[in-house]
Amino acid sequence: MSTQHGDPGHGDSPAAWTAVVVMLLGIAAGTVFFFLHNAAMVWVCVGVVIVGALLGWILSKAGFGVNGPKYSPQTHD
Repeated sequence: MSTQHGDPGHGDSPAAWTAVVVMLLGIAAGTVFFFLHNAAMVWVCVGVVIVGALLGWILSKAGFGVNGPKYSPQTHD
């Protein structure tokens, strides 16, 4: 069974990883602040999640997305 199928990796790029890591940190911190009843910091973490999404989009437009010129896919042997 061959694993070579020409799939670009479903967003396995620096832009995608950066966005996901920033958003996960925002969600994790927001969850902690929610349980600590700190509404102001929960809203700050909502902002961090939004910034993470924007950062992924900006990096993708800058060429660090899957089809961008600055992205070099790595082989999975």
